[in-house]
Amino acid sequence: MTRMLYLHVQKQRFLLRVVLLLVAVLAVSHALTGQTCYSGPDLDAVTKGAIDGAAKQYLEMSRNGDVAGLKANSIPQISGDFSAIEQAVVTNKPYLAQGQSTIAGTYLLDASQAKAPLPRAEFYCGIYNSPDRLAFFIPNLPPARYAIVIQKVDGKDPITLTLVLENIGTAWKLAGYYPRLDELGGHDGQWYLARAREYKAKGQSHNAWFYYLTAWDLTAPVDFMSTPQLDKIADEMQGARPGDLPSEAAPLSLSANGKVFKVTELAAVPVDNSLDLRVRYENAAAANPEAAFRDNMTVIKAIVAKYPELRDGFSSVIARAVDSSGHEYGSLLPMKDVK
Repeated sequence: MTRMLYLHVQKQRFLLRVVLLLVAVLAVSHALTGQTCYSGPDLDAVTKGAIDGAAKQYLEMSRNGDVAGLKANSIPQISGDFSAIEQAVVTNKPYLAQGQSTIAGTYLLDASQAKAPLPRAEFYCGIYNSPDRLAFFIPNLPPARYAIVIQKVDGKDPITLTLVLENIGTAWKLAGYYPRLDELGGHDGQWYLARAREYKAKGQSHNAWFYYLTAWDLTAPVDFMSTPQLDKIADEMQGARPGDLPSEAAPLSLSANGKVFKVTELAAVPVDNSLDLRVRYENAAAANPEAAFRDNMTVIKAIVAKYPELRDGFSSVIARAVDSSGHEYGSLLPMKDVK
């Protein structure tokens, strides 16, 4: 693994959320294991200035699409494989360049006293029982001093850029890059949380689950962070989790048109300004576009027939046929056209 987590993909987010639920008590520091968080008045002005200056510089590079500059200022472990961050920079440049930026939080994470890489580094920041307290949980973290800087960029499409920095010599090098839009379809995380609660009250457990996940994604700057607000969403979300969510280990058998399709994933995905449902399933014909398209349409109609509530929650359904060789074929059908 690289020395820091960088650019998570959605398929592992649930596991990280579950980890957050295991944390019951927050404290100011974790000094006994060599992990300490400094923030607010505990962070000296000179150090904070150096950290914030580096973060602002990397945001400015992102606004300009300066991928080469960001790579040159990154730790070796991620500069050697920079493609994911490069894609994130290119994709989010229009949002990062559209408004004024403010630093919403600066945190110095000191694990320099550890004797070996930490299987699960835990940093607790803030005052115990304070509504502003937070924590970071990072797996496989080598001994070093790190910083996390959360920057908000306003504009038509507000976005949060969270950077992880590592102290090397006198410099703060880029060690993690996490852009995340604050709204989807003009709605923020609180709106999706309210809809999730409404769906839960109606007994629409699948809609509720996916809207809770979306609320989380729009509220949390990064998945390895815990706050009282995020913990509350996580607690509610677990109570709404449907018992029949499919996985590769436990696929959902979906019968339609004389066939049985093995569904391995249901996921809510943002597409443009809408929330769509993605259905991934096993299909030996995935390499045959014509056959895969027919099966995709069948699967879309069958999944909506099985869970009619999905009509209320999603704009479209995306079916993705996947075979054992890795071939994949996707089709999208607007919900209004699902008959």
